[in-house]
Amino acid sequence: MTAAITRRRRFPRFVVVTGLSGAGKSHAMRALEDAGYFCVDNLPVPLIPTFADLMLASEGQIPRAAVGVDVREGAALSAFPKEYARLKRRSELGAHLIFLEADDAVLLRRFSETRRPHPLARDRSAAEGLHEERRKLQAIRRLADRIIETSRLSVHDLRRQMLSVVGAGGASSPLAVNIVSFAFRHGVPSDADLVFDVRFLPNPHFVPKLRPFSGLDPRVSRYVLRAPAARRFLQLTSALLAFLLPQYIREGKTYLTLAIGCTGGRHRSIAIAEALGRRVKRVRGIQVRVRHRDVAEQ
Repeated sequence: MTAAITRRRRFPRFVVVTGLSGAGKSHAMRALEDAGYFCVDNLPVPLIPTFADLMLASEGQIPRAAVGVDVREGAALSAFPKEYARLKRRSELGAHLIFLEADDAVLLRRFSETRRPHPLARDRSAAEGLHEERRKLQAIRRLADRIIETSRLSVHDLRRQMLSVVGAGGASSPLAVNIVSFAFRHGVPSDADLVFDVRFLPNPHFVPKLRPFSGLDPRVSRYVLRAPAARRFLQLTSALLAFLLPQYIREGKTYLTLAIGCTGGRHRSIAIAEALGRRVKRVRGIQVRVRHRDVAEQ
């Protein structure tokens, strides 16, 4: 038997995102922010080394950081190659430069759709501004550790590529699942992505010895969950989520709210939300939070 020795990949602590206007820098920065990077967009070039020093001196409070640089820097942009070369020599930073670009036709269409002017074309055509921008960014493009062509990428595709570059696109999931119980008489939670109605289950409200207690009480929970319909509901809902969660992650969703409702929001919805939360927590990498919106209501 032979032993395979693999070198652990080192992911960047300090990322610089740059590229052509309209190529997706804002979306790329948001992906890094979701991956735990402290992000600053359009930081003046002379301040980038200072920002890197602050990150290293933060004693772990800023474990990783990212800065966005673009043609809006003006004359200061010419100093970037020298500053970045200094960053690359600092091994403790693991500096990484990502350059985003796209076809001219795609970029011009994006500017047309958003009705925003090109930053270098306030008084001329976007095509002229884009041509000048490509020329000004040539030296920076040559320094790039990774060039991402976004012409045919959706927002979700770009997000996946960014997370892959910084090592956040692996087995650990960025999806946080929020399970909330509620009372239909107080309205469905406005932030709910999926709503489940459990008013078909036996209601502890009509059991005098259980009525004073909430679904957090073991006696109420046992009463609700022992019903065959409750067990079947949990089984089917768990199977549904086993299918849905990977799909949401693949599309770049980072937050999912499941709302479980009953009439008063104190018994059935709470018992089911707690039971469902325990099942979802078994999914590796998923962050789960269970809360009960209307438990205090009478």
